[in-house]
Amino acid sequence: MFSSITVILVISSYMVILFAIAQLVERKIEQTGRNFNGPWTYALSLAVYHTSWTFYGSVGFASESGLLYLGVYIGSLLSIACWWITLRRMVLAKNTFRVTSIADFISTRYNRSQKIAALVTITALLGVLPYIALQLKAVISSFKIITLSGHGADLHNTTMDWGSSGLLITLFMIVFTIMFGVRRLDPTERHQGMISVLMVECIVKLIAFLSIGIFVCYYLFNGYNDILNQLDQAGIHQVTSLHTRPDSGVMWLTLIILSFAAVQNLPRQFHVAVIENADVNYIKRALWVFPLYILLINIFVIPIAGAGLLKGIDTGAADYYVLLLPQQADNTFLTMLAFIGGFSAATGMIIITTMTLATMCSNHLIMPVLEKFERYAAIRGELLKIRWALVTLILLSSYSFAIAFSDSYILVAIGLISFVAVLQFSPALLGGIFWQKGNSAGALAGLLAGFVIWVYTLVIPTLIKQGWMADALLTEGLFQISWLRPEALFGTEGLSSIPHSVLWSMIFNIGAYLLGSLLYSPHKSERTLTAEFMQSMHHQASKTARPTGLEQYILLETKLKEASALLNNYLSPDKARNAISQITEDLQVTDKERISIIELIEFHRMLEHTLTGSIGAASAHNAMENGIRYTSRETADLKALYSHLVTEMDTRIDNKPTTKHGDTNFGLIDDLQRQISLLERKNLSQQQQLEKLELKLEERHQQIFKYRIAAQHAQRDKHKLSEQLQTLQQISE
Repeated sequence: MFSSITVILVISSYMVILFAIAQLVERKIEQTGRNFNGPWTYALSLAVYHTSWTFYGSVGFASESGLLYLGVYIGSLLSIACWWITLRRMVLAKNTFRVTSIADFISTRYNRSQKIAALVTITALLGVLPYIALQLKAVISSFKIITLSGHGADLHNTTMDWGSSGLLITLFMIVFTIMFGVRRLDPTERHQGMISVLMVECIVKLIAFLSIGIFVCYYLFNGYNDILNQLDQAGIHQVTSLHTRPDSGVMWLTLIILSFAAVQNLPRQFHVAVIENADVNYIKRALWVFPLYILLINIFVIPIAGAGLLKGIDTGAADYYVLLLPQQADNTFLTMLAFIGGFSAATGMIIITTMTLATMCSNHLIMPVLEKFERYAAIRGELLKIRWALVTLILLSSYSFAIAFSDSYILVAIGLISFVAVLQFSPALLGGIFWQKGNSAGALAGLLAGFVIWVYTLVIPTLIKQGWMADALLTEGLFQISWLRPEALFGTEGLSSIPHSVLWSMIFNIGAYLLGSLLYSPHKSERTLTAEFMQSMHHQASKTARPTGLEQYILLETKLKEASALLNNYLSPDKARNAISQITEDLQVTDKERISIIELIEFHRMLEHTLTGSIGAASAHNAMENGIRYTSRETADLKALYSHLVTEMDTRIDNKPTTKHGDTNFGLIDDLQRQISLLERKNLSQQQQLEKLELKLEERHQQIFKYRIAAQHAQRDKHKLSEQLQTLQQISE
């Protein structure tokens, strides 16, 4: 219907328009310095959740399994209904701790554990990379359909062209991802231009799908009811059936569970919903706009699926009925619109997911290695180029995966397999925001157990069926133990692979998380960070300065040079300079020559938060420990402060004093904590009393956290009143 050159020109023109929109938004932000994207942009961009699997695959799913496809969206709607409780907490914590991804969020909650961050990253990479392959397959398949000389109905009997066109489209995706998401390094990891583009793509794919639905219902047929009546007369009942398979009930429950978790756990979804959120109140708009979008993009799934079957189009091409129906009717405009809609659905997912995975890999897999070996120090400043290389590697790996599995059943089910992978984040993520006793040992144990079961019950059987491994394990079980068969673990016969994997991975994951958290007693440093993390989810973070005290004797210029040297390892000189300037302004020390020890602690704390935005919390913490030093007097003052607090704890129990552990950072306080722990072990007779005091200490820490926020607001109000007073004095004069 179209020549390859025509389609490529249309794609290129479309992406040029989107790039122009992104540039315009970013330029407006630079000129005004204000947030450009509002609640509507935020709410609509969340529809990146709907990929080509929704645009094309839902119709194919419905043509075979009927209304079962709705399970994916019922679970999503239930999850969205809880957003004011769950998502709101995550956004507030993100504002306080400057997290950059779901891996960073989970690791920050659990004592900034680099191991947890790396495990989440690896799980996301292995689970989601094949899902990117599915999007590439959708784009390449749709490209082939509209460039066929015929009507594409024989698609099922033709071979997929993974040659020049497939590679060209993959290279397009690499360029688009770098242009929109990884063009420059942003310490906040927010990409407002990209989110504006994402909103446009979400609107385009919705308009395209609704247009095809209206065309099918009211041009090819006489309405929605006419299609349903003809399906009934033709004996095609599976399209409108609730139960099309023996395990329909189990599959309904499985799909609801998977989608409930996926709408928050998918790396792209977490990035858009949490990281790109500029105002927690935007969630209120999303609470009704996003469900409305889900309803609209699914309203014509059944008519399109039914129309494709009634028109006699090969059921093997059911995934592409959205394209084939207007093509069969010789409607070139709607055919191209459908292609652009599917292209938007796929590219939106590819760009966001690849960018997010590249960020996670660089922060939690690459940077820890570079930090450990000094000979790689020069590479730290090439973080942006590292991410470009990772984007290229991720997309080429997805392309290779798609080629390897192009004729396999696995690409059909890959969406659900990916959902099972990200489901493994739920116990640590949800447990972390609601259960204060959850700790790093439990989170690591749960994530590791869930990952192992997912690999054993889904990934290994896939490789076996692909012929890459011997099938003895599948038929006989591990060590020839029948109840260790990957698809019938512990004798659970009769379950299909997805429900089976969900069942056992969640049993092991949740069980290990609970057991590890209850058996392991975390160090005081982790308990302190946990208390502050939990507290942060109930208060909006403020950027104003915090109360300071003590003698001002520390030369600020020296500390600024040290901070600049550290930031220059990861950020450009301009961004490093602006970040330090912003910190000194927020602390209100810009015009000071000397600062106090408490101000220094706050300066280092805010410096770490800035660095966190670029390399993640765990890597930033390690970089601060390696790059920041205290003088002997500063160390002595910190010890004196800590000693004073310990003395107060012993002599004035009722006052419940608190340590500032969360503020000191960079090794010194950890050393002091170890000394205190040693003293506690030597004084076994006082163990019970110390436990009670520690509980009171944590309670007081929460109270002081509230006080600091209140003090910040009070200081800001004082500043406003001072300005008003000066204005009145000028008027009176």
